[in-house]
Amino acid sequence: MYKVELTESYFPAQGGDEPAPMTIGEMLRQSTAASPDAMALKELGYDGEIGRTWTYAELLADAERLARALASRHAEGSRIAVYANNVPEWVLLELACGLAGVILVTVNPAYQKRELKYVLEQSRSEAIYYVADFRGNPMQEIADSVCDEVPAIKHRILLTDHDALYAGTEQGALRDPKPSDPVQIQYTSGTTGFPKGALLHHHGLVRNGIDAMRRCGVQPGDVFVHNMPLFHTTGCAILVLGGFGTGSTMLLAPMFDPEMIVRVIEREKTSFILGVPTMLVALIQEVRKSGRDVSSVKCIMSGGSMVPPQLCRDALEVLGAPIQIVYGQTETSPVLTQAWHSDTEEDLTQTIGQPVAYTELSIRDPQTNAVLPVGEQGEICARAYSVMLGYNDNPEATAATIDTEGWLHTGDLGRMDARGYVKITGRVKEMIIRGGENLFPAEIENAMLEHAAIDEVAVVGVPDEKWGEQVACFIRSDSDHAFSPDELKAFVRERLSPQKTPAYWIQVSDWPLTGSGKIRKFKLAEEFEAGEHTPLG
Repeated sequence: MYKVELTESYFPAQGGDEPAPMTIGEMLRQSTAASPDAMALKELGYDGEIGRTWTYAELLADAERLARALASRHAEGSRIAVYANNVPEWVLLELACGLAGVILVTVNPAYQKRELKYVLEQSRSEAIYYVADFRGNPMQEIADSVCDEVPAIKHRILLTDHDALYAGTEQGALRDPKPSDPVQIQYTSGTTGFPKGALLHHHGLVRNGIDAMRRCGVQPGDVFVHNMPLFHTTGCAILVLGGFGTGSTMLLAPMFDPEMIVRVIEREKTSFILGVPTMLVALIQEVRKSGRDVSSVKCIMSGGSMVPPQLCRDALEVLGAPIQIVYGQTETSPVLTQAWHSDTEEDLTQTIGQPVAYTELSIRDPQTNAVLPVGEQGEICARAYSVMLGYNDNPEATAATIDTEGWLHTGDLGRMDARGYVKITGRVKEMIIRGGENLFPAEIENAMLEHAAIDEVAVVGVPDEKWGEQVACFIRSDSDHAFSPDELKAFVRERLSPQKTPAYWIQVSDWPLTGSGKIRKFKLAEEFEAGEHTPLG
C-alpha cells in the first residue's frame, strides 16, 4: 500500500514518475519484442477445449494485417462498431484499430434494434463488424435491418468471413496515432436514461489496464481465463490491454460457464481470476461440488459491487486467494481505486482500496466543490491520465462531468480515511430523502451484506405519503434460508440507526441489469410502485 497520512480528503498521485504515454500498437510491439514466442491468446470453445492459438509474434502479425485492411477502408479517425460476443476476431479488431488510427465503438451483443440504432447514429459509425448470432439473438438480422435505416453505414462485415475482414490488406498502410488520440467509444450503462458515449484514448486504456493487472500480481507468463464481456472496459481494457501489456496468456471464453471455467482452471493451471461477485459465488459453488484442483489461483479481482465478508472468506478457503476489489467508471478507462493483495479482510470488504498509480483522488462537497476533511462524506472526484476526452458529441454532459480544473465528478458518494482508503456510501442521485433526512443506499447495502445468507442487495427509495420516501431493500440469496422482516430489521438495527431501517423487504431471484451487469435500481423502484414485488411478511 502507499504510505500517506492525510488530514483532508485529497490523495496526491503516487507511483513516482509517470511512464511515457503509449499507444496500443506500442504496447503490443513491446510485449512481442520481450517474448515473441510466448503464448498470447488461446481460443476456448463452449466445451472449454482449446481452439486457435496465437503467440505474441503471431498476434502482432495478424493485428497489423487487419490494421492494413482497416486502413484501406476507413480514413484515420473514422468510427466503426463491433457487435459481437467474445471471439478472437473482436480482440484482433481492437488491436488493429489502434494500429490503423480508427476508433472502435463497442456494442453490447444483447442489444436489440432500437439500442443498436441509437449507438450507431450517436457514434457516427460508418461500418459495423458483427457475428451472425449469440445466445439466440439474431445479431446479423438485427444489424442488417438497422443499417438499412442508417445511411452512414458503408460496410457490414461478418467477423467470421475472413475474406471480407482482411480484404484490402495489400492496399492499406499502418498509421502512427498519438497516445492522446481517441481509440474507442464506450457507452455508459444507462442506469438512469440514454447512455452517453465516453471517448477514450490510447494511453488511458493501455496504462490503466497494465497498472490494474500488476497491482493484482499478474506477471509475464501467467495464464488467465477471460470470461468478461469484451464490449466493456473491464473486458477490453483491463483484461485485453492489461493482459497483453503484462505479457500474460489469455484464454478467451465465449461466455461465462462456471463448470467449464473451473475445468479450464484445473487443466491450464490458471493463476488469475476476474469476475463480478455473482460469478465468483458460482465458481466457488462449482469447485465445492466438483472438487477440482484450483490451487494454481493466486490472485482474484472483482468489481461492480462491494464484496461480502463471507464471499471473501469463501474465496480464501476454496480458491486460495483474497478478492481484490476495483472501483472505477467507463469514463476513467476504467479503474480509479484498487485493493492490495496484503490488505486486511476489513479493508478488502469495507473499502474500495487506494487510488491506482498516477491518479489524484479527492472527496468534495457536492454543493461547493471544496475538498472535505478526512472522514467526511462527499462526491468522489478524480484527476488522472485515464480520464476520458469527453462524451461524444455532448459538450454539455462533458462540462457537467469534468470541471475547469480537470476533475472528473463521478456522481458517487464516499469517504476517505487518513491512509487514502475510500468507502462508497452512495450515489449523489440515488440519495433517499426520508422525512427530510438524507439516507444513502450503499451504507444500508454494506450493512446487510454482512448477513451470511445474503449474496446481493439493492436499496432504493420508493414514494411514501407520510415520509416523502421510504427505504425498500431488495435481497438475493443462493441459500435456503427463510428470511423474515423481524430477523432482517433486528440485523440492520444492530448496525445502523433506526431511521435507516428499510420499511420494505423484498426477496428476488434475479435482477434487472444493465449491459455491463449493474443493477438497474430505477427499474426496481418502478416495478415496486407498479405492484410487481410483494414484500416479505
